[in-house]
Amino acid sequence: MNIELRHLRYFIAVAEELHFGRAALRLNISQPPLSQQIRQLEEAVDACLFVRNNRRVELTTAGEQFLTDARAILLQVDQASERASRLHYGDSGELRIGFTSSAPLIKQIPDVVYRFRRRYPDVHLHLQDRNSRQLLTPLQEGRIDLAIMRNTPLPDDLQYRLLQTETMCAVVHKDHPLAGERKISLQQLRDESFIFFDHQGGTALYSEILGLLQRYEVTPNITLEVGDAMAILGLVATGLGVSILPRSFRRARLSEVVWLELTETDARSELWMVWSAHRQVTAPLRHMLELLATLS
Repeated sequence: MNIELRHLRYFIAVAEELHFGRAALRLNISQPPLSQQIRQLEEAVDACLFVRNNRRVELTTAGEQFLTDARAILLQVDQASERASRLHYGDSGELRIGFTSSAPLIKQIPDVVYRFRRRYPDVHLHLQDRNSRQLLTPLQEGRIDLAIMRNTPLPDDLQYRLLQTETMCAVVHKDHPLAGERKISLQQLRDESFIFFDHQGGTALYSEILGLLQRYEVTPNITLEVGDAMAILGLVATGLGVSILPRSFRRARLSEVVWLELTETDARSELWMVWSAHRQVTAPLRHMLELLATLS
């Protein structure tokens, strides 16, 4: 006979009550079936677990040990059930998120991460900072669950949802002749020295900004190339050139830098949330997608 969890529960009730009648009442069953279940259990473990006569019921030495083990087994079963339930409903587990460097500068996104952590404190968050194109392979290979990134061509096994659209701005030094303007056109930058993303870095913003300039027949005179937007801002702040960046980078608040609106209405950049089209959407990922969807 296989020992089932009900045998353990029946045994524990008798062991704690040391009385078959009271144990049967506690279990809401009649006494004869309970006695039969205990006999079957003793046959299965090949040991006498109780000493019983008309006046008393006592645990044998084997019964005392079996009581300790039975309680431990049921506790493990309860804990396993709780862990499985928490994972199923997304109350525990982990979530691995990759994000482009500008994502934390868009206030609503850190706010969503904060809300997620408050709501699901037992879900362990792993956060990685990469440029948009560097996030594609980890997504495909399952090393991250979600990417918050700039719009870029995606392979077929990834899917996306638009999070936000933000405007692009020209960035100039505070002493630049254009610094006093409120809004300028891209044509006004055609003779400027540009500080640009490194073309070998593979950032989505590189292609996006270069494409914007080309649409308006501006060929940028790129004099400096660097790896990230913060480095671009730092160099603009020294007066070494101008650049174009999404508005979210204004939160860097460099006093030497002036941000100018562009007259071109398509000078905009999209921020996406991207995840695998073929891998299972875990409960923590589903919860995060739902929270992020409130931004779009």
